[in-house]
Amino acid sequence: MEARLPKEVEDPRTAIFVKGTHTGETLNAVMKDLMALKRPHGISFSKKNSIYPFDSNTTSISSLEFWAVKNDASLFLVGQSTKKRPNGLTFIRMHDNQVLDMMEVGVDSWAGMDSFKTPKSTPGHKPLMHFASELFDTHPRYIQAKSMLMDFFNGEVVDSICLTGLEHVISVSCAPTPASLNSATATAQHSSAPEDTSSLPKIHIRTYTTRLLSSGTRIPRVELTPMGPNLDLSLRRHKTADPDLMKQALKRPKLKKADVESGLGKKQKNMEVDEMGDLRGRVHIAKQDLNKLQTRKMKGLKGGDPDDNNDGEDQSSDVPRKKRRKEA
Repeated sequence: MEARLPKEVEDPRTAIFVKGTHTGETLNAVMKDLMALKRPHGISFSKKNSIYPFDSNTTSISSLEFWAVKNDASLFLVGQSTKKRPNGLTFIRMHDNQVLDMMEVGVDSWAGMDSFKTPKSTPGHKPLMHFASELFDTHPRYIQAKSMLMDFFNGEVVDSICLTGLEHVISVSCAPTPASLNSATATAQHSSAPEDTSSLPKIHIRTYTTRLLSSGTRIPRVELTPMGPNLDLSLRRHKTADPDLMKQALKRPKLKKADVESGLGKKQKNMEVDEMGDLRGRVHIAKQDLNKLQTRKMKGLKGGDPDDNNDGEDQSSDVPRKKRRKEA
């Protein structure tokens, strides 16, 4: 039970692959290749299940929540093919064993790993995710798709990665953006009401392996070799996250004082940690006026008229001086 408690740095997300009542040859092959990319953090159900995530009249949501608790999983990929929506894939994201949001896509074209006679990446390695379209930062449907795909394939959270450990790249791009979907006209959809998705550009997913070649310099030359699978997806139904539940999902714990001083969290202004681990701060003060600087008062440093000093010496010359005591 302790392993399932919330953590500051969460473990890699586990995804469950669920087949619906009707899946064709294409969906089975697509889910098999996606499972190969997700290993070892993936669980595949061999039996077919009657799952309809967007139908509130069924017990599909309760089944998903039960499987999430039993397998400690936070992601689902449900494959279902019907006459109205052929070759459909539904990405489901969970939070606290509750359905957070959902996204349904249709597989328009597909090329599996077997069709590319090239080396494959090692299972469990973290991929490099590349999103090549402005829609992934401006349009709400594509923002959700980007967030969903990153949670699905991102894997373990690391601070840095060795170049030789980067074995494959997942590139996600879109078809040319129509004028009706530029950044000025894109509006948010806060509900799961039906909408016209025919005008939305398709999402193209391409997977490559990396090859490090000599370049004559310290930095090697990187070449990309198609590995598969290649997917062309069209957006269909979706369900946005509940605002209160999303707020809980994005909530982060407060950092400890020692962690803040070591450089984690929000960077403190004019404070840094040196190589020895000591916290050093910089204080900025106003420009000092040296004329107003308070110094030690000495009679010999007092200013005055030099003529007055000479007259004083003449007058005091007639006065006999006291003899100094001889030192014993």
